[in-house]
Amino acid sequence: MYFRISALVMSLAIGSAGWAQDVADGVAPEVETGLGVQVPTALQVAADAKAAGKPTEAQDWMIAAAHPLAVQAGADVLAKGGSAADAMVAAQAVLGLVEPQSSGLGGGAFLVWYDAASGKVTTLDGRETAPMAATPRLFQDENGERLKFFEAVVGGRSVGVPGTPMLMEVAHRKWGRSTWPELFLPAIRHAEKGFPVSRRMAASVARDSERLASHPTTAAYFLPGGVPLPEGEILFNLEYANSLRLLAREGADPFYTGEIAGDIVDAVRKADNPGVLSNVDMALYQVKERPAVCVVYRKHDVCGMGPPSSGGLTVGQILGMARHFDLAGMGPDSVEAMRVIGEASRLAFADRGRYMADSDYVPVPVEGLLARPYLKSRSRLMESDTALTKEQVVSGEPKFDHAMNYADGETFEQPSTSHISIVDSYGNALSMTTTIENGFGSRVMARGFLLNNELTDFSFRSHVKGVPVANRVEPGKRPRSSMAPTIVLRDGKPVLVVGSPGGSRIIGYVAKTIIAHIDWGLDVQAAIDLPNMVNRFGTFDVEEDSMKDPLEEIGFEVKVRDLNSGVHAISIGETLQGGADNRREGLAYGQ
Repeated sequence: MYFRISALVMSLAIGSAGWAQDVADGVAPEVETGLGVQVPTALQVAADAKAAGKPTEAQDWMIAAAHPLAVQAGADVLAKGGSAADAMVAAQAVLGLVEPQSSGLGGGAFLVWYDAASGKVTTLDGRETAPMAATPRLFQDENGERLKFFEAVVGGRSVGVPGTPMLMEVAHRKWGRSTWPELFLPAIRHAEKGFPVSRRMAASVARDSERLASHPTTAAYFLPGGVPLPEGEILFNLEYANSLRLLAREGADPFYTGEIAGDIVDAVRKADNPGVLSNVDMALYQVKERPAVCVVYRKHDVCGMGPPSSGGLTVGQILGMARHFDLAGMGPDSVEAMRVIGEASRLAFADRGRYMADSDYVPVPVEGLLARPYLKSRSRLMESDTALTKEQVVSGEPKFDHAMNYADGETFEQPSTSHISIVDSYGNALSMTTTIENGFGSRVMARGFLLNNELTDFSFRSHVKGVPVANRVEPGKRPRSSMAPTIVLRDGKPVLVVGSPGGSRIIGYVAKTIIAHIDWGLDVQAAIDLPNMVNRFGTFDVEEDSMKDPLEEIGFEVKVRDLNSGVHAISIGETLQGGADNRREGLAYGQ
């Protein structure tokens, strides 16, 4: 049951890769809104620091997340002696309410954890899975032609089994200190008493109103009376509160084998463009602990998420190639530095398109892709002073003890995601990127939350000229992701916790922030605020006009566009320093 009241009552101040890029360029990026939301009084110091371009400082603990109410929920947990895992649960529950277009119970997440007691880095895979009835032709028409992107997205066809609720439970079971039920109280309170619609949420609803109207329950919530929710409107979500109460009382079981699972399946099967999700699919879901993917960069160990994410591998490849160049000497304003980072990204994305997918289904040459000799040989391609030609940027041949022949895939990831970075008073660190994929996911709503469209992260083509695509749809498989939650260590201790939303551009945002912090000595806020520049498939996307001419002069095709990252980072030294992306509404706060 959903309600809203007037803001007058409560207001607040691809080739296959080419196809993917064509789709990406045809869909507007997320809106850039800045803060655009009322900040709780306790967090005003964090908002002031962000506005001044300075990091937030703290001694004991810190959280950086995408909405002030989520930051407040996590901060309250940390202040009471909770762990980073506890704070994540509280913050994620609030994000699913106040930033529903980006993440929530109906989506999935990847989590990287540094455990202070053991010194071990652990990663948890909470990625969605394809239904057992899904086939490689899920996103093809009766003639075998791929569907248009939004023909595939909107409705039940694109919905995979959500992983976020179980990931929250598994993380709490492993590393939690607070009682499970209390972690849901802030989100339940905001859902029942109402929360003000932020500028970013209002702008997102207005831009997507036609697709949101395609599902009656979704339309009733976001478009009451046919009118998009305005900024400042006070919104209630009693169904979400009821779902959270059930999770708080019984854990994740009702979500996967109980009444919530049944309602999700029912919504998917009865939606326009229905899906094939079943109760069996929900009951079979598991969160998987996987080995961290780490690469050495300037005496640091950069550790992230391995397959089915391409994030850790591709960030690692970029850094592994870039380390052969003197980026520190070039400086952040150097076109040569931009060239090196951009070309490393292009080469890494060429490998990503061919080799990276769910390693439970496809052999992935993880060690070969990150091997020093291999990355050094790839870096030699970058020694020219001018842009590489399209013919030069092809996938390499990493050492692989289980070689298979795969074609390049065709996938497109939307930038509607969120990221949480946390360091607790015990020295534990958490980096988690969380998503429902496209803005508002499938546009199908159940039990007060939106359901993901993660299955469109699979390749729409299953084969190219008879050769299978590694990231094709298969029953039970997890689609490839670009989410790149990362923890950087020096001498075995964490020094940087970082991640971002942004679709496949996440990889570039995270790599830029790491390079800016390590090579150029920028504090985390300055590193985040540095203009974004991303090159995935040949076209150099840049934020500022001043970058365009120098890059074009050395042979790049350049496009000036919004690149709305949402980087949240914490550096760990004599003090904790946190940064939150000025392009979005997040904050970093600690004590």
